[in-house]
Amino acid sequence: MSRMYFGTDGIRGTVGQAPITPDFMLRLGHAVGRVLRKEMTRPSVLIGKDTRISGYMLESSLEAGFASAGVDVWLTGPLPTPGVAYLTRALRQQLGVVISASHNPFADNGIKFFSARGEKLPDAWELAVEQALQEAPAWVDSANLGRARRLQDARGRYIEFCKNSFGSDLTLRGLKIVVDAANGAAYHVAPDVFHELGAEVIPVACSPDGFNINEGCGATAPAALVKAVKEHGAHYGVALDGDADRLQLVDAQGRLYNGDELLYVMVADRLAQGQAVAGAVGTLMTNMAVELALRARDVDFVRAKVGDRYVLEELAARGWQLGGEGSGHLLALDKHTTGDGIVSALLVLQAVVRTGRSLAELMDGVDLFPQTLINVRLQPGQDWKSNARLAQAQADVTADLGKSGRVLIRASGTEPLLRVMVEASDAAVAKLCAQRLVEAVQA
Repeated sequence: MSRMYFGTDGIRGTVGQAPITPDFMLRLGHAVGRVLRKEMTRPSVLIGKDTRISGYMLESSLEAGFASAGVDVWLTGPLPTPGVAYLTRALRQQLGVVISASHNPFADNGIKFFSARGEKLPDAWELAVEQALQEAPAWVDSANLGRARRLQDARGRYIEFCKNSFGSDLTLRGLKIVVDAANGAAYHVAPDVFHELGAEVIPVACSPDGFNINEGCGATAPAALVKAVKEHGAHYGVALDGDADRLQLVDAQGRLYNGDELLYVMVADRLAQGQAVAGAVGTLMTNMAVELALRARDVDFVRAKVGDRYVLEELAARGWQLGGEGSGHLLALDKHTTGDGIVSALLVLQAVVRTGRSLAELMDGVDLFPQTLINVRLQPGQDWKSNARLAQAQADVTADLGKSGRVLIRASGTEPLLRVMVEASDAAVAKLCAQRLVEAVQA
């Protein structure tokens, strides 16, 4: 069965346009409820959301849909995506629901789901929901309607969960940290987490109004954080995205650290503690310098497709714990079942505190390779995979680069573009090699 609504990360789109409309959300809640009722007589689900103005409308529609199928609902109010995943597991709910479009602007919104274990659900479950959406509704009678309740202190419970991921013998006392919550779901969580662990906290973009989520702030616009860190003379800056599953870090010099670098620090910290790290998972886009640095420390490294979902699948298949993407989605599966920007920041700062070394010092010797990325527009029907000239050029460039670089050619999933990326220890070499490949595509 083909998918009509679910993408790689739930259902997402522009509010007021299908499927992000109140009538569809009522149908979705009802359909999901019917799927849950096949396994349990009286299921219970947890619903959280970010700070978008549309969250109120979508929340009430989903709540009605679940109740009409005989499913009880707990409402957390604004809460980070990883917070919903945690509480779903902690409160033994059958399902966790997040109303968020993550790092997208306020005009978008979406829905994603977590299993009772706080994990993303498999394709088979999503297909079952797609099937239920095609069926006529089966409203329960009054005696069997679901109930809705407000979960008291969801925020406080999640704050304690985050704090528990930080070493109990350590403190952030003496550090001044700017916390940029992107005017999103962590606005009333992240500042308190770092403050309660001892840091002096400067909150920025922690005043949501329903419309300013991710607007010129947060992990997808870190220039604001860099500026704030310098203005306040802070030691570090932490930037999250709208639903707080993505992280960027800035040091006192204004240097920005992406997810590739932070993954290396997380691995290195465990090795420094004498813990065995069999391997780590990145993506096709992970900087080659990080891969080489990990292998030099006898840590295996595997690349998954781009997307935290694929990183998670690869980690689960190999029984490993650490993985992530350059965008700042980081996974530490012994700490949480999903990516968590706050927890990831604490794991990195833990390494800083434990060693007494700055983030720059912890990254000493790991210099990211320059990357050249060129987007080439494809003509209708153009079969780049069968392009013999491109295949030969790719083979030649790969041979020329040897162990000092790599080539990645992939089609865009959303536009008629071919993304040609070359990574090399020398920026000029990367640019020349990328241009050679582009010429082969266009020849």
